[in-house]
Amino acid sequence: MNIYEVIHDVFEPFLDGEKRPLNIMEATNLWFFLAISETTMRNEEIAHNLAQNQELKQKLWDVKVSVHQPIAKEIQDFLLAEKVPLPKGTPPRPFGDFPLIPDGAKLNDEEIANLMSFNLLLGINYATRGLTESIRADVGLIFFKIIVRKTIFGATVKKLMDERGWLHAPPIYKS
Repeated sequence: MNIYEVIHDVFEPFLDGEKRPLNIMEATNLWFFLAISETTMRNEEIAHNLAQNQELKQKLWDVKVSVHQPIAKEIQDFLLAEKVPLPKGTPPRPFGDFPLIPDGAKLNDEEIANLMSFNLLLGINYATRGLTESIRADVGLIFFKIIVRKTIFGATVKKLMDERGWLHAPPIYKS
């Protein structure tokens, strides 16, 4: 079972025929999500250069190519088709290894992993807002796919964080 195909089948009856015009909230939510996604990608490219743990470096690469880039491309294509100007982004950062940066001047692996996890959470929350505020089914479908993609990837990040002792959990509740 492919979750995207199931969701597409659910939304397909609403996608046929004439589409309503894109409303200001839908355009704003997509535009803002794209702008923040671009910033998140730049920050995680920098984090990739600072990370020491090879699994974390791989996660940072994977989140870029399997989550952020496909989402950004889909939103860009959609906004351009709707004649909405795209936000101004910054160029991608080069990948490298920067061992000469002192430890106190850069994030450590635990901080990078927690920041990536938090960024995924914020993306899910904002996509949920976009989904609930969308009128058009195609806009809702874009946000739904974002939620699913980020949630699935977030589970893999949480597993890595737990294995490495980087997962911050509140104390156990005892009544």
